[in-house]
Amino acid sequence: MPLDLEAIYTDLHRHPELSFQETRTAGVITRELAALGLDYEEGVGRTGVVTVIRSGDGPVVWLRADMDGLPVPEQTGLPYASTARGVDPAGQDVPVMHACGHDMHVTAMLGALEKLQATRGEWSGTVVAVFQPAEEYGAGAQAMIADGVFDRYPKPDIVLGQHLTPLPAGTIGVRPGTQMAASDGITVTLHGRGGHGSRPHSTIDPIVMAAATVMRLQTVVSREVDPREMAVVTVGSIHAGLKNNIIPAEATLELSLRYPDDAARADILARVERVVRAEAAASGAEQEPTITTLHTLPPTINDANATARLTAAMDRAFGEGTVVDPGMFTGSEDVSWFAREAGAPLVYWFWGGVDPQQYADAAAAGTISRDIPTNHSPFFAPVLHPTIERGVDALTVAAREFLT
Repeated sequence: MPLDLEAIYTDLHRHPELSFQETRTAGVITRELAALGLDYEEGVGRTGVVTVIRSGDGPVVWLRADMDGLPVPEQTGLPYASTARGVDPAGQDVPVMHACGHDMHVTAMLGALEKLQATRGEWSGTVVAVFQPAEEYGAGAQAMIADGVFDRYPKPDIVLGQHLTPLPAGTIGVRPGTQMAASDGITVTLHGRGGHGSRPHSTIDPIVMAAATVMRLQTVVSREVDPREMAVVTVGSIHAGLKNNIIPAEATLELSLRYPDDAARADILARVERVVRAEAAASGAEQEPTITTLHTLPPTINDANATARLTAAMDRAFGEGTVVDPGMFTGSEDVSWFAREAGAPLVYWFWGGVDPQQYADAAAAGTISRDIPTNHSPFFAPVLHPTIERGVDALTVAAREFLT
């Protein structure tokens, strides 16, 4: 019996799990792999799953899909909307949503494996399918590598992956060279001196220090980076204080930094650190800020020759004009670690999940940024069809192009 991909997708969407907590998701994956007659290993890199399809001698193609959700309260109103909750690394109870499309990534991977398994007589080589945890923490790929995934499975001749994005359903977006930015996640702890809210003069207020730091950080990109260059400095989280009449001793900022290459990374990191330390000094802080790097992700760089092959294969399969150059995305990914560790080329592409008419209307009105929810939005909701089918077929076509 063929896999019911729509049912798989809606089930995954209804039951998202946070990074390194994807045990139910892994159970769904292994259930469907068993239904396809495939052996698998679970618990790779804590919660990841790996399966292999072999068909004689030939290239080794790695396919990768990530599977974790986000701490976002879903507001789509869909009948299969998530009401799930989870506990984040800080021990807080949070809502959980598949707001980035990883549920669709898993669904498309399962559908592609079904097709590849059914057509084993038509190709030669080895497919290694990697269902990776914790992409949203930027830690899942390295966790699987540290767990010995390259020791137990054939190393790739090429690594392939795809990501859902707010393009019209049916459209493929890919470009040679840098496809996604490099990224660092930074935690900054500003140390003040706590005290009573009625006696601010006896304190060193870290909340005021944090507010000044956030505002000054906005000038790193707007006033210190050439407008022709790409850089992003985002303060995504501020935590300080527990009561209105207590000035706390500390404030914590969580930053997301993005850049196209290592040189830009070094430059932005130095500028951010300079601002943080200078604002602390300006506030009279008696202790230097604590700056901790949570994760570092390299740029996602598509191999030029492999990208040209994949583009031609998708044009043949789906028709000229299906594949577009979406430009470089300022989002970041950890899929590159697999290719870098193996010394293999990478091709990572995007596929659309927006109703084509809705997208065309928004484009005509100049309201795409307002009317088309993007990844990580509480309203992110791809149309089921043809998004599922195109995701399955794109991954299948790509795998077959690099098998023999």
